[in-house]
Amino acid sequence: MDRRNSEIPVDELPTVHPGNETSSSEDPATDTGGQQDKEEDILSEETYGVNSVHPPVQSQTEQTDGPVVKGTVDKPYKCDQCDYATAYKCHLERHMAKHTGDKPYLCGECGYRTAHRSHLTVHMRKHTGEKPYKCDQCDYSAAKKTNLDRHMTKHTGDKPYMCGECGYRTCHSSDISKHMRKHTGEKPYKCDQCDYSAAQKVSLDIHMAKHTGDKLYMCGECGYRTAVSFNISRHMKKHTGEKPYKCDQCDYSAALKDHLDQHKAKHTGDKPYMCGECGFRTASRSNLKVHMRKHTGEKPYKCHQCDYSAAKKCHLDKHLFKHTGEAPHMCGECGYMAADRNHLTVHMRRHTGEKPYKCDQCDYFSAHKSDLDRHMAKHTGEKPYMCKECGHRTADRSNLSKHMKKHTGERPNMCGECGYRTTTKANLRRHMRKHTGERPYQCDQCDYSASERSDLEKHMTKHTGDKPYLCEKCGYRTADRGNLSKHMKKHIGENSLHVWGVRIQDG
Repeated sequence: MDRRNSEIPVDELPTVHPGNETSSSEDPATDTGGQQDKEEDILSEETYGVNSVHPPVQSQTEQTDGPVVKGTVDKPYKCDQCDYATAYKCHLERHMAKHTGDKPYLCGECGYRTAHRSHLTVHMRKHTGEKPYKCDQCDYSAAKKTNLDRHMTKHTGDKPYMCGECGYRTCHSSDISKHMRKHTGEKPYKCDQCDYSAAQKVSLDIHMAKHTGDKLYMCGECGYRTAVSFNISRHMKKHTGEKPYKCDQCDYSAALKDHLDQHKAKHTGDKPYMCGECGFRTASRSNLKVHMRKHTGEKPYKCHQCDYSAAKKCHLDKHLFKHTGEAPHMCGECGYMAADRNHLTVHMRRHTGEKPYKCDQCDYFSAHKSDLDRHMAKHTGEKPYMCKECGHRTADRSNLSKHMKKHTGERPNMCGECGYRTTTKANLRRHMRKHTGERPYQCDQCDYSASERSDLEKHMTKHTGDKPYLCEKCGYRTADRGNLSKHMKKHIGENSLHVWGVRIQDG
């Protein structure tokens, strides 16, 4: 009987109700080669059963201590529309769906469609939580056999597949196939609507969503939609709180493997990824990829409402709120609203007093990492950012950006009420409070409020009696940095730098 004619039509598929989705601990978004569907293994599940431990035929080269030697496998099943050939009839049937576009199998929970019943079977485990592949040495279980195979190498340390070009080793044959494309430059996955091509199928799937606009995968908890299946797996961890990736040196855990890899670099100090242009080093390959856009000028994230583009997706997300006016993240203490969740996180430190960034050379703490970076320059004396116009150097990249506007005369930020223009957005925000009357800085000991944080700091000294600004020339102390600047002019003249004035308390 013809295999296709024996398959179950879409409308006869059983409806499966989802449980709390828990992804396998091997995250396909971050494992080497894990983003591409392991189609051969999925089909092996259907053909040989879920209890099969090893595939019946190794299609790739297995390496131990010898040179790389490719095995030869007879491929009698030929595609009559292209030069594809395979050793298995079921693989040919799967391939033919690429020509016909036929995807008769539909998930009733999220709308996912596929050309193969076996793929739907595996997909449904995301909704049911079923993990039939069990490790016989610990309590790990997985929804896919390939994930179990990878996990087992943690116990055995076995990585039998080796690249003959660079010595890269892996536990999975399909990983070698994908890895070799880095050397050959092969990009077998072609877009049929433009000239885009990709080395991995998942990259093509993501690209195709730009043409179709399809976002087939939806979160049942919050309505989040995506064009990529593994994005749903990662997203669901926000709801379940699952953090399967554990640090073996402290109690840190993470929902994503690449986050754990970055964390481990704090223990080891290892930063294996280096930029060949400027020497920047990082513990994360994805960070290096984003960094390289500074040199290439690549800005792949485009706004569909204006000509804005960004090197990072998070920057595009923030920009889009300018069009929608949406600020979905609100502070429960004072009503502050932000378009970016990270901005709310930082804002909340004003209420909690949390200062998570600590100097390892003194007792300075900061609520902002950028403040700590500036502080560290006091210890190191390092000022890596230099103005090419006048030689001005600074420890802070944002300060250099502000400085450059002195040369260009640029004042891109304009008030719509009175036409006031300024070089920085922060200055414009402060100016706008004159029109709105907003006073966001609240004293926690009385009902005083201020439109400027510096005004609140001055006010707080009335409660604390603190006078952190000191003149080293004569010992004069004040609670106001502006007063110190005025005082210093008595010593050194109005047009000179107040080199003796210091703030003796940071934080």
